[in-house]
Amino acid sequence: AAPDQMEMSLADCWGPAPASPIGFEGYEKRLEITFSDAPVFADPCGRGLRALSRHQIDSFLDLARCTIVSQLSNKQFDSYVLSESSLFVYSHKVVIKTCGTTKLLLSIPRILELAAELSLPLLSAKYSRGAFIFPGAQPAPHRSFSEEVSVLNGFFGGLKSGGNAYVMGDAFRPKKMWHVYYATEEPEQPMVTLEMCMTGLDAGKAAVFFKNSADGGCSSAKEMTKVSGISAIIPEMEICDFDFDPCGYSMNGVCGPAASTIHVTPEEGFSYASYEAMNFNPGSLVYSDLIKRVLSCFRPSDFSLAVTIFGGQGFAKSWAADAEVCSYLLEDVVEQELPGGGLLMYQSFSAVAPGAVSPRSTLDDGWSSDGMETAVQGEETCVWGVEKKVAEKGVAA
Repeated sequence: AAPDQMEMSLADCWGPAPASPIGFEGYEKRLEITFSDAPVFADPCGRGLRALSRHQIDSFLDLARCTIVSQLSNKQFDSYVLSESSLFVYSHKVVIKTCGTTKLLLSIPRILELAAELSLPLLSAKYSRGAFIFPGAQPAPHRSFSEEVSVLNGFFGGLKSGGNAYVMGDAFRPKKMWHVYYATEEPEQPMVTLEMCMTGLDAGKAAVFFKNSADGGCSSAKEMTKVSGISAIIPEMEICDFDFDPCGYSMNGVCGPAASTIHVTPEEGFSYASYEAMNFNPGSLVYSDLIKRVLSCFRPSDFSLAVTIFGGQGFAKSWAADAEVCSYLLEDVVEQELPGGGLLMYQSFSAVAPGAVSPRSTLDDGWSSDGMETAVQGEETCVWGVEKKVAEKGVAA
C-alpha cells in the first residue's frame, strides 16, 4: 500500500484513543529513526531532515496525536516541546517522545515517506518505553509490547539485523520492566543516550510544578526551571521550557549536538518525571553526579536508568557502570548487547529509609548476609552488589 493509504488504514483500524478514568499516563514512548547520507546531488547543503517544513513535521505529529507548543534550535538540530513530550530533528535522525495515550507508531509511515522524498536511506530504528502506569488506557497499536513489535517489524524488520525485541528487568517487578526494540542496517556512529524514569515524586518537589499553588507552586515555566533545580543539572544547556494548566511541565535543553529533555506529571497517586540526555560527550559529565542532580529535583520513591551506547563501549561503558546513589537500593542490573556493536545497560532503584540497612543483615562489618555491601553515611544508606544479568530476548504481551 502507498504510505498515505497505510496511514489511513492503520488509523481507521485502531480508532480513537480511550480516555483514562484514572489519571494521566506519564511514561513516554520513545522512537528514534536514523538515516544515512543522501546523494550529494540530492542534498548539496547536507540539511537532511532539517529541510522539512513545519507543515511536513505537523503531518506526522498529527498522526501521533500531538502538537508543537514551543521550539528551540541551534546549528546542529531543532528541538520542539510537544503537547505530549518532545521532538528532536537532526539532519539524519528524528527522535520523538510522546506520553499519555498518543499513538506514536502511527507516525512511522509518514516519517519514512518524507525521508524518501529527501533521498535519505533508512539506517536504523530504536523504540523504548517503561511499563505503563495505566496500560489498559493505551490505544492500539500500544496495547501490548507484542503489538508494538509487530508494527515495528512491519517497517524495520527488513533491515540487515532483523527486528530485535527485548524485555529487561525482574519479572517479579512487572512495573519496572524496560521494553526495547532495535533494528539496524549497519553499525551506528558513536552516541550515548541516558533515559531516566522516576515515580512517586516527593510532594514538596512535585508542588513546584502546579501553577499558582498555595503549596509552593510557581507562576511560570521559567520559575519552575529555576526553583526546582532543573537549570543546574547541566548548566551549559540552553533551555526551552513550558508549563501546562493546571499543572505539569516540559523542557528541552540544547548545547552543541547534545540534547536533554524533562517531562513532569506531578499529580499525587500517579506522579512521574522523566529525564533524558543524548548525543553528549560522556567524558564531560560524571555519571553519578548527573543522576544525583536529577534526583535532587524530584526525590522519587523509585527510578530506573537505561543507558544506550553506540560506537565503542570502552570508556562509555565504564562511565555508566555504577550509579552508587545514596538513599536508594539498586534492585536490578541488566546488560544487553545490541546488533551492530551497541550496548544497553538498565538499572532500577527504590528508596530506602534513612539509616536503614539490609533487613537480612546480621553483620556489622559493612557487608550484609546476602553479599550486599552497605555503607552508612550519616542519614544516608548506599547499597551495592546486585548481580548483573543479561536480558532475555523475546516479546511479552
